[in-house]
Order: sequence, then C-alpha cells, then structure tokens
Amino acid sequence: MLENELFALLEHTADAAYTVTVGGEIYSWNRAAERLFGYPASAVLGRNVDEVLEARDSLGTDALAGGLEAAARHWDGTTGGIANFDLEVRARSGDRLWVNVSTIVFDNQRTGRRLFVRLARDITQRRREEELLERMLAVARQLVSLAEDASGHAPVEPLSDQERRILELFAQGRNPATIARALSISPQTLRNHLHHINRKLRTHNRLEAVTHAQRRGLID
Repeated sequence: MLENELFALLEHTADAAYTVTVGGEIYSWNRAAERLFGYPASAVLGRNVDEVLEARDSLGTDALAGGLEAAARHWDGTTGGIANFDLEVRARSGDRLWVNVSTIVFDNQRTGRRLFVRLARDITQRRREEELLERMLAVARQLVSLAEDASGHAPVEPLSDQERRILELFAQGRNPATIARALSISPQTLRNHLHHINRKLRTHNRLEAVTHAQRRGLID
C-alpha cells in the first residue's frame, strides 16, 4: 500500500520520476519519464536503469543512473543525504540528454524493500550554454593582451596556489569536470574556489577572472 501511494504521488510531479531497487532494477516509471526519455513504462519496468539510459556523469565516470552504487558515490557527508548530480543519458530516440537528478531514499518498513526515487529535470540547454561559454573563453584567451602593466592591477587579496592552478586550467580551455578530476576535488569545492577567486579579483565570472588574471600577470 505504501509503495502504491508513493507511485500515485509521483504521477503528479512535473519531473520525470522513476524508482529503482538497490540492484538498479526499474520499479516504477511515471508519465513525465515517458515523455522525457521516450520509453513507455511497459518497455523499461524490470530492466536495469543503467542499461536503459546508458548514463554518464559530468566527470566521465561509468553509468550512475540508479541503484546502491550510485547512491554511495553521490552521498553528501555534510548534509547526510544524496547530493544532486548531472547525468548524460540516451533517450529512446538515440539523442543524448543532460538531466539533473535528485534522490529520495524510500524504505518500506513492511516489506523491508529499499527503493531510490529519482527525480530528473532536463538541463540540456544549460549544458549547451556552458559549452558555449568554454568556446568564448578559448577565443578570449587568444585576444588577451599581456602587454598591459601588471603592477597596477594587484588583486585585493593574493590568490592561493590552488586558485592560480584553477585559473591556469581554465585558461587552457579545460572544462569544470576535467579540472575537478585533475585536482582531485569535488565540483562543489571547485565552485567555492571560483567564488573566492572572483571576490579577490573583483570579477563576476570565470571568463572575466581568467582575462584579468592574465592581464595582471598572475597566470601564464
């Protein structure tokens, strides 16, 4: 009864919602999931979710669409929950989509069954905009003039070695996922570093920060 009530509730969310078992078997699949991924529920129930979606996450690791392994890899020790994460998945049409996935752990006390409720939102457009920003960064890097006198542009606070490494990697055209992996830090830690960099340089985004750092002679 509890599971039936859960599935009925998920039918009323605008998010693509599906539940998977500890082993990754698809246990429910709402109408929004049918619309987003293109698969009717009858075609996916009982199948492994990673087999269906062929998921890759933003750091290029193996499929993490569902199951206990996915929950463990995305566990947030700070909040005590499973952190949101982005996945690139394959729709039935063959198109690759980017979705942001939230997770709710549902334990049925009566049956002892544990289900992972996944709520997925289409973020394909956002990812395309990020890729466009990376291309703009590459163009801006070519246009930066290093002839400007660096001495007159000292930052309010000095950058740490890690912050300079991050800016140098962005200046090389690396994307956030690649940088986080190269420095063995989480995406959230990378975002925190960027926040501190922009505060120190009095800039507003990473493109502006890289440009200013190059002009000031802080990075090559």
